Amino acid sequence: MAAVWKGTIAFGLVTIPIELHRAVKDDRPRFRLLHAKDKSPVHYDRVCQREGKAVAWSDLVKGYEYAKGKFVVLTKDDFQTAAVEKTKAVDILDFVAAGAIDDRFFDNAYYAVPAKGGERAYAVLREALRKSGKVGVGKIVLRETQHLAELSAVDDALVLTMMRFADEMVDARQFHFPASSVVRAQELAMAEQLIDGLTDTWKPEKYRDDYRANLMKIIRAKLKGREPELEHPEAPQDAQVVDLMERLKQSLATRHHGAKRRPARQRRGARRSKAA
Repeated sequence: MAAVWKGTIAFGLVTIPIELHRAVKDDRPRFRLLHAKDKSPVHYDRVCQREGKAVAWSDLVKGYEYAKGKFVVLTKDDFQTAAVEKTKAVDILDFVAAGAIDDRFFDNAYYAVPAKGGERAYAVLREALRKSGKVGVGKIVLRETQHLAELSAVDDALVLTMMRFADEMVDARQFHFPASSVVRAQELAMAEQLIDGLTDTWKPEKYRDDYRANLMKIIRAKLKGREPELEHPEAPQDAQVVDLMERLKQSLATRHHGAKRRPARQRRGARRSKAA
């Protein structure tokens, strides 16, 4: 896999040569719009709203809409003036406690792979981060845009995760959320019991994108001229206000019923094995 960026991690007077490689991939099927009559792809033209005519790329400029229908035009020189210096470094500005950063700040993740000659320093930084329980916070210019980024140790890798700046976050105080005082002790106890019953170890491979799987089944079936065989999902719960206490009781009863049946099946299996 080709690197998307090559440079260094810089903190203090230390520099470590690295390459950035994608840590996530998008496997969802992509579609093009076709003319229903002859199944030919449809192209979009750049049409001027006032003249109703197509505009060539050479005649396009970028404009910022500062008021409805009013624009200020920015030239290439304006963008160059605003651009920050294109350094080939991830400049670590601070180290903060791992887990201190709100998950809403995180975006795309990349593997920071050590380049030749940087393996030892890379391993030292990785183990220092792991032992200290800290992550690095810095800045990087990627594809003409400056990003805030977190550097963390994950297994044997250093992972660089792009982050959003604080002014990109929506202030939650504009919404109304219920106070903890509305919670009843009995409801809370039952909810905690239900959570305990549903608690499991984190296994990312057990979760799948059902929508993507269904789309691919339909695509493969159409290619073979067959009808797709899809699993029918359970009917969704209604969104009406319900008796929370009653729902919690029903949920716990369902969990307990399933828990009681599992040992019985195991015993029957043991008896069959013994008989055999």
